Amino acid sequence: MIQKLKAQINEVFVGKEEVVDLVLCCLLGGGHVLLEDVPGVGKTTLARTLAKSIKCSFGRIQFTPDTLPSDVVGMTVYNMKSSNFDYHEGVVMHQILLADEINRTSPKTQSSLLEAMAEGQVTVDGTCYPLQEPFMVIATQNPIEFVGTYPLPEAQLDRFMMRLSIGYPQKEQELLMAQNFLSGKDVKDVESVCSADDILKMRKQVTEVHVSEGVLGYLQEIIDLTRQESKLLLGASPRALLALLRASQAMAFLSGRDFLKPDDVKAVAIPVLHHRILLTADARISGENADSILTALIRKARIPKE
Repeated sequence: MIQKLKAQINEVFVGKEEVVDLVLCCLLGGGHVLLEDVPGVGKTTLARTLAKSIKCSFGRIQFTPDTLPSDVVGMTVYNMKSSNFDYHEGVVMHQILLADEINRTSPKTQSSLLEAMAEGQVTVDGTCYPLQEPFMVIATQNPIEFVGTYPLPEAQLDRFMMRLSIGYPQKEQELLMAQNFLSGKDVKDVESVCSADDILKMRKQVTEVHVSEGVLGYLQEIIDLTRQESKLLLGASPRALLALLRASQAMAFLSGRDFLKPDDVKAVAIPVLHHRILLTADARISGENADSILTALIRKARIPKE
């Protein structure tokens, strides 16, 4: 089923198999993903293709400065016939939610997603409404334009399991994309290869992937090294450890194993951690970047002998 799911997505979202694997890790690990890239590289296509492939409802909201929290979570409206307040659902009630250009809306509207992402529910006028599982937020932001944007605070960035960049396709992949476009192949033609129930079953199997004490210690050492690194003003949080653990289990599951290896940790460590750390001013002036620092720390961590 996993192989069919990968093949279905890669048939439409061409040439980015590694990105697809990482997004599936977030899905099966119960996390959310932040896609940070320039316009036109396929962020919306990826989200729509994923939703259709797993037969889940898809919702999209374009964030703008005047978007309100009620547009996201919904609102209660007085019904004159019944003399009651009726809840009108917001876009968050879809299973796969594309929050497009999340950094273009106000912090108040951005924060309306926090409860949904962390607890799988929304609270409107004191009443809690559970979200339909599986629920996943795929948020996007443009790293080039800064005018009229509201940068996501560290506390909100920490809610995303991974931050990914898609990048431009290679020449052959871009030509194949053009050929698919000329032949009329579209997201609408995508067929479901599994159901929402199948995803929930696989999520449960991910949680059962065995983690030995040695590999768990390896995970914790990587997190601890980020807190000791002099080039970092802010190290990874305890939530980062849990996110790294679950994403590593999901990567092992995607690889067809029921136990965790250090290689699984290495495969997801940078996407999970690089938006959860802050560089010092001296490190930024020296031209350092989060990925190179994390790569050095991962190499420094002792791989368990078992």
